[in-house]
Amino acid sequence: MKDYKTVAVETYRNKGEASSAQIRARPLPGQGFPVDMKVEFSRKMRELHPVGTVFVIQATVVNRGASSFLYSSYQWPCRVIAKGKAAELIASGELS
Repeated sequence: MKDYKTVAVETYRNKGEASSAQIRARPLPGQGFPVDMKVEFSRKMRELHPVGTVFVIQATVVNRGASSFLYSSYQWPCRVIAKGKAAELIASGELS
């Protein structure tokens, strides 16, 4: 997939953000993305797992006006991994 990167993201509870989604996602640190950057991917997967779950997804940066976010189709596979394993993969350069 052109311009898509393998990214580790974690879910968190939406508190006061301008979104109808109760559970949002953000990239883990060390991947070259701001840790407060929003991530659009499968709502079903976000809601099936506890808040704080870490997923590995294929994503690209989408720019809309003054904001940017990571996008991954809800139809694409994603996998759940332990946060410690994600940190190891990020440190080794295996993830963005």
